[in-house]
Amino acid sequence: MFFRQHLSQEATLSYLFGCGSLGHAVAVDPVAGDEDWFLQEAASQNVKISHVIDTHVHADHYSGGRALAERLGARYCLHEANQGRVSFPFHALTDGDVIEAGNVAVKVLHTPGHTPDSICLLVSDNRRSLDPWFVLTGDTLFVGSIGRPDLAGKGREWAEQLFDSLHGKLLSLSDAVEIFPGHTSGSVCGAGISGKPSSTVGFEKRFNPGLQITNKDDFVAYILADIPPRPAEMERIVAANLGQAA
Repeated sequence: MFFRQHLSQEATLSYLFGCGSLGHAVAVDPVAGDEDWFLQEAASQNVKISHVIDTHVHADHYSGGRALAERLGARYCLHEANQGRVSFPFHALTDGDVIEAGNVAVKVLHTPGHTPDSICLLVSDNRRSLDPWFVLTGDTLFVGSIGRPDLAGKGREWAEQLFDSLHGKLLSLSDAVEIFPGHTSGSVCGAGISGKPSSTVGFEKRFNPGLQITNKDDFVAYILADIPPRPAEMERIVAANLGQAA
């Protein structure tokens, strides 16, 4: 298995990983303008990118996902909640779907809360073990922080969903599973995000303040008490990522 993490604008972390021996790869959360980086990395690993996945419709940066998929002839993937919402065709992902990339398996976890369409990607290297090795958490869970639930003005409703996603999907994973988030420090998608670009489920359980709160009402109050400023030009960015920009 090979794995690449790429730091881009707005403190965004993008990913390219897959099976080098069988020549298959998956790209996750590419930022507009970074398409050539993915092409060059794929060429250096001698792999073909079959799937380009956005973990949700982003509000803080322009996605390069569709453009990259078009250049590659790959599937552009979003959660099925975006059907009827976006103005372009995409490959709809549902909770529990598994994408095979050679010896690498990618399981889709629907984790609404930051947005209704948010997903995490649980990854196994089947040559080593069928057990999951790491999870790409998008904007659901960060190192030291948790994704904000307020961007559509439904803070309490989405915060409750976020609590359920964290406790029902992510915190039930083995403590040894590594976490690779969608942002590092400097992002407005969560308060107090660490500058360390990875962690483990066990470490976050122990030290992430929001994960110490096991009562849903207390969690909602906590997450809504410290909300960063809204992303600059958020409406324009979301419209572009939905394919609705002029």
